[in-house]
Amino acid sequence: MSANRHLGRIVALQTLYEEDFRRELSDASFGLSSVLTRNIGRYEATIDDKKFIEQLVEGVNLHQANIDDVIRPVAPEWPIEQIARMDRVILRIGVYELMFEDGVPPKVAINEAVELAKAFGGENSSKFVNGVLGTVLRNMETTTRAAQGKKTKAKAKTTKTKK
Repeated sequence: MSANRHLGRIVALQTLYEEDFRRELSDASFGLSSVLTRNIGRYEATIDDKKFIEQLVEGVNLHQANIDDVIRPVAPEWPIEQIARMDRVILRIGVYELMFEDGVPPKVAINEAVELAKAFGGENSSKFVNGVLGTVLRNMETTTRAAQGKKTKAKAKTTKTKK
């Protein structure tokens, strides 16, 4: 785990948290890009990979509806609007990294989200985040295996037909 990437995730979390809060208040006076620029500026001396933070924030923002659709069935007793804002933003970052970031190993994405939850969430946040992201990962692996199985069956049928 890169300490710099960890700090990058913290800056992304702060930015997305503020955006979520402003969106709820219908306050678009700043805009996501200006909040991101301001937050990166605060840590400019210690951040090497600004592109990582920008990609994370923009990716979560762009895919938020899809990400929320992934979270909903995994935590049905917690409607997305009722999940504590900090936990919700951490889950969105974790799901984004699991689904859309090829360069981040799944265990790293989950561990980073759990660490963010321990540092910034409530008493049970880390367990909740770990459970939800673990289930998301298992569901993704099951879907991938099922898709691979269909490809194998289709290939076998094609091979039989050609003979």
